[in-house]
Amino acid sequence: MHEDICTIPGGHVTSVLGFLAGAVRAGIREDVDKLDLGILYSERPCAAAAVFTSNRVKAAPIVVCQKHLADGRAQAVVANSGCANACTGEDGLRDAREMAELTAAKLGLRPEDVVVASTGVIGCPMPMERVRPAIRDVAVSADGGGALAQAIMTTDTVPKQIAVRFAWHQPAEGRQYTIGGIAKGAGMIHPQMATMLCFLATDAPAESGFLGAALRQAVDASFNMITIDGDTSTNDMVVVLANGAAGGEPLAEGHPAAGLFLAALTQVCAHLAQAICRDGEGATKFIQVRVEGAASDADARRAAREIVRSLAVKTAVYGSDPNWGRILAAVGNSGADMVEESTTLYLGECCLYRGGRPLDYDESAAHAELARPEVDIRVDLGLGDGAATAWGCDIPDEYVRLNSAYRT
Repeated sequence: MHEDICTIPGGHVTSVLGFLAGAVRAGIREDVDKLDLGILYSERPCAAAAVFTSNRVKAAPIVVCQKHLADGRAQAVVANSGCANACTGEDGLRDAREMAELTAAKLGLRPEDVVVASTGVIGCPMPMERVRPAIRDVAVSADGGGALAQAIMTTDTVPKQIAVRFAWHQPAEGRQYTIGGIAKGAGMIHPQMATMLCFLATDAPAESGFLGAALRQAVDASFNMITIDGDTSTNDMVVVLANGAAGGEPLAEGHPAAGLFLAALTQVCAHLAQAICRDGEGATKFIQVRVEGAASDADARRAAREIVRSLAVKTAVYGSDPNWGRILAAVGNSGADMVEESTTLYLGECCLYRGGRPLDYDESAAHAELARPEVDIRVDLGLGDGAATAWGCDIPDEYVRLNSAYRT
């Protein structure tokens, strides 16, 4: 954590100056009694940027938002859970556009100023007869960020939210900026985006080009370093809106505060990414994998993500079984440069493997490391200075139960 960045207790996306939010129960899934539709709104126009799913099958909201955000501007987000509006053809595109139009009319904006986001069951039509009045009924306020965080939850068990604040002291005056965010995600999570939505807001001024570059870097270090089950979905997006309400010159490449802004944005994204892993469907343990000594950072990323992705590793962690050969096999399968004789493996504080051979370690101590609610795996490849960290969770019986009966 950067020493100049402080976390706001209980903070969320409307902890940011000039942002309002709210949510209602639209009944998108009649069998679920929860908030399921909400709006995030900036009182000022915003620079905007987004990162979307890499899946070739893209939900209607993704297609619409890629067009709406092409000019790097937006001022509101309308989001729902319960229906992904994916694989729904021209009807789905029409419904996504109508959601933007209804929200724009409510807030006095252009439809192109509205980001549309959906999450839920794929292949179901959006029940617009319920969505239309719900959008009209949403009341936005400065304390509505928490309600919006709940409205986007599907199999999530807890809302995921954070806000941080940092100060930048110019020669003539000081500025204080806030970045807040909310996210959802618990299953179908894998690097290169996953079944997750994330909405970020900041009162810092930012040029759209800089904002997009900063978001891509922050996402690459956070959401692209997590996995729950190896599935990448159709609706994933991370959106950031910067309304400049805190004043000052727009942040751009080379600005003295650009690095601090990137650090704060990355901290917010990393917190939300890890929160998704901690809340993985049925998960009992959070896994952190650190790979060091790689030939390059890219190799370290490959190895760390493969370890945390491996079902063999995940199930061993679930059973607290120190079957460490699975970890080395995952590294070898990652495509990263690896020499067995140069590799060292740790489970927590227990060193299990070094110099091409297993060590005489305490089996009960290794078991105890895997029995912790937070499991640390560290691999030193001994080949260079490359390093990376990835996060995930175990795969328990409950994951199978949840996903074998998600619709029924």
